[in-house]
Amino acid sequence: MTAERFFTSRFGLIFSAILATFLWGSAFPFIKLSYEELHITADETGKQILFAGYRFVLAAVLIFIFSLFMKRKMSLKRTDVKELSMIGLFQTFLQYVFFYIGLAYSTGVQGSIIAGTTTFFQMIIAHFVYRDDPLDKRKIIGLTIGFSGVVMVNLTKGSFELSFGIGESFLLLAMLFAGIGNVLAKEGSSRINVITLTTVQMLFGGIGLLLVGATFAGWMPFVITVKGMCMFLYLAFLSATGFVLWNFVMKYNKVGKVSMFLFLIPIFGVFLSAVLLKEALSFYVFLGLALVVFGIIVVNFEKERVND
Repeated sequence: MTAERFFTSRFGLIFSAILATFLWGSAFPFIKLSYEELHITADETGKQILFAGYRFVLAAVLIFIFSLFMKRKMSLKRTDVKELSMIGLFQTFLQYVFFYIGLAYSTGVQGSIIAGTTTFFQMIIAHFVYRDDPLDKRKIIGLTIGFSGVVMVNLTKGSFELSFGIGESFLLLAMLFAGIGNVLAKEGSSRINVITLTTVQMLFGGIGLLLVGATFAGWMPFVITVKGMCMFLYLAFLSATGFVLWNFVMKYNKVGKVSMFLFLIPIFGVFLSAVLLKEALSFYVFLGLALVVFGIIVVNFEKERVND
């Protein structure tokens, strides 16, 4: 069975999309657990960025090994380097600088909810980039509902005071950069092989994270344990697998058909954080989650045209 046939089949599409979003959702609690195991505190920004750098460099290496195993040729033109550098800057470097710092000051549940806003940022960016993808009434309603959910999940338990600090602000910035990076990657994938694009942008972004992190924290400031290494390897694996699966799903299917699966990321993230981190699921969390999911569904839902 060819890759195109698998990823366009009902089973292949649903299985791949659900697995990718599950892996991305599981990143929230595993990053928090990794911080605890490696003794990385909230104020140790250098260590956080360094950890992210090692993760994405290893993820790029894993994808490269996968391409060799599958005998997929990776070709890189000199003219592609600038474009891949820009994708790596936004999709990996800037996104995860703010993501790792933001998650250190926030909870896994809050991070999972805020991750749902990537879809909304992409819709806004697409409005200005693509003439055939404007913000219509349906999208504006979805955006409003979704951001209402982000606000709701940050309401302090038992009061109506907003608790929106540096962690939540940085996570929102991370999602903004993710949206920009995704749009750049979509453009790049029309000219560059998906495996090559994903590998090289991760490598460029990961090296940037390593250089910044090492400047402030040195090259190996972590307390290494077997458990910590296992979690690190899992995080690298989920990045490599998640991005490869999702890029293939996007390559062989219409965007409108697969975008709806992204609402599974906050669902998986919230409940895995509750189970693994023992974080409480308050009423506001459930209400905020429901609004985010509903908003994403509204944004992505289009009635299929019936052929006459």
